[in-house]
Amino acid sequence: MNANRKRIVIAGGSGFIGTALAKELSANYEVVVLSRSPKLRADGVKEIEWDGEHIGEWIQFLNGAEAVVNVAGKNINCPHTPENVHELTASRVNSVNAVGAGIYHVAQPPKTWVQASAIGFYGSPGETICDENSPPGNDTLTEICRQWENAFAEAKMPKTRKVLIRIGFVLGRDGGALPVLAKLTKWFLGGRTGSGKQFISWIHISDLTRMIAEAVEREIFSGTFNAVGPNPVTNDDFMRELRYALHRPWSPPTPEWAVKFGARLMKSEPSLALAGVRVVPKRFFETGFQFRFSELSKAFENLYESA
Repeated sequence: MNANRKRIVIAGGSGFIGTALAKELSANYEVVVLSRSPKLRADGVKEIEWDGEHIGEWIQFLNGAEAVVNVAGKNINCPHTPENVHELTASRVNSVNAVGAGIYHVAQPPKTWVQASAIGFYGSPGETICDENSPPGNDTLTEICRQWENAFAEAKMPKTRKVLIRIGFVLGRDGGALPVLAKLTKWFLGGRTGSGKQFISWIHISDLTRMIAEAVEREIFSGTFNAVGPNPVTNDDFMRELRYALHRPWSPPTPEWAVKFGARLMKSEPSLALAGVRVVPKRFFETGFQFRFSELSKAFENLYESA
């Protein structure tokens, strides 16, 4: 361990968001990634084994750490069968409980714990604008998020500042749902989905990693924050901008029955495409956070400038 650099531990750091976050933070911190399948890396980031459920030798890296960031959890893009919903929930709740137990067992707890959640907490309330004070929804994703957040709330950490971030639809070329949508769009299958009126509350991966970095570094961050961009758009507008970025001027709309059929073939969950939520980052506005990508067209231009 490098005594000259402050240490940040990222649980689930080998996934899409965690990988981008490790890259963002490694410029200024010693970064330790907790992974089920650790590997040697050439970028100076250390990967340590954990199972996402139990304390182990990895907790030594929490001792004296500047922060721990937990973005661990099974990918939500799967059929939401009872078995999968159980696994989605357990992977999130168990990782929170493991991090909490790890913090409890070290002499010098991390100064800050940044915990991921998701805007699925708000359900799908149509055109209603949701901020951090809005009530929860009443669907499957809401229940997953509710249990996830309750586990975090129940972790009593008097010496550790706690920040919960509800993450929106993350735009990046290296993971998440966008590469799938981009591939479909290139095949001229990038029309609006269902009615096209459902909202997509998006955030560029660069802005998301900067949000998390600020949550670590600035003590004014405490409590719950929506990690989304300032301008959510409808599915219709989202797909139009994506077609423009990928030079596909038109694609036929995809009716609801076709979405459900395609989701079955792709072993996905149709409600992820057919439902939506209109979320704003009210508390990030209040902190003075400066978005690099506040407009969807600029976000796509950045991601696909060489497409």
